[in-house]
Amino acid sequence: MWFRNARIYRFSKPFSVDEAAVESQLAEAAFTPCGSQETFRQGWVPPLGRQGQQHLFSSNGYHMVCLRKEERLLPSAVVKEAVQERAEMLEQEQGRSVTRKEKNELQEQLTLEMLPRAFTKSRHTFAYIAPLEGLMVVDASSDSAAEALLSHLRETLGSLPVRPPVVTQAPAFNMTGWISGDVDVPQYLALEDECELRDDSEEGGVIRVKGFDLREDEIRAHLAGGMEVARLALNWDDQISFTLDSELTIRRLKFGDGFQDQLQDIDGDDAATRFDTSFQLMALEFAKLVPALLAAFGGEDRTAIVDS
Repeated sequence: MWFRNARIYRFSKPFSVDEAAVESQLAEAAFTPCGSQETFRQGWVPPLGRQGQQHLFSSNGYHMVCLRKEERLLPSAVVKEAVQERAEMLEQEQGRSVTRKEKNELQEQLTLEMLPRAFTKSRHTFAYIAPLEGLMVVDASSDSAAEALLSHLRETLGSLPVRPPVVTQAPAFNMTGWISGDVDVPQYLALEDECELRDDSEEGGVIRVKGFDLREDEIRAHLAGGMEVARLALNWDDQISFTLDSELTIRRLKFGDGFQDQLQDIDGDDAATRFDTSFQLMALEFAKLVPALLAAFGGEDRTAIVDS
């Protein structure tokens, strides 16, 4: 159970998890497959998959959920082709041109006819709540996927007072300074060999750098010309490597060999035990990583946070 991405959210007021109550609420909003005329449906599934029954997986004070979204695949090009064929058939039969309004009606009709035969695909989005740390972490690379999970969980529970953490120093400014040498890199972070530079001016562009020493003169010249670092590959304490963007979204997470070694030490092949252990290891590391990242950007602005 290793997340590949991490979108961090801060609870704006204390939040506790009543495991029995939350399990009941998630079960009531459990996933069911798309109906024949539905384009998508989403709901909660056990994080442990087919080997689990609980919709809330709790371990050592951390609580994981998983949202499944199922979509019917009906490409617009397929519908458009079917509409054109049906329109041409009508024109031949009736000896007249089919109007735009009639084509729109045909599109609606054919969509309803074709939906039940369309293939479906599913996507699972995982997240966990850390009440004692006042954090929620979502494994999503896109903002839309993360917001979909948060919105559905808020609807399911009735309340979910979270927001992205606010730091006192702009991440893009600090990351740019780390490469240019104008800002010291925290001792627990190391620059890797990849970044994305962005010029936000009207005629600006994007430069992606990979496999180079980020402190080479050519890269610093772009920064001196007004570009800023939008994404930066980092390594934290020789434990986790990742890419961080200016919104503090963590992508392409890769956990070090030490974590894999700890998993290998687990006795037996029980899937639930391995899931539980890997979840705990990951959550405990995030409990140290998140404060370190926030500190790297001047610390968290908690003026809008109610601590008690």
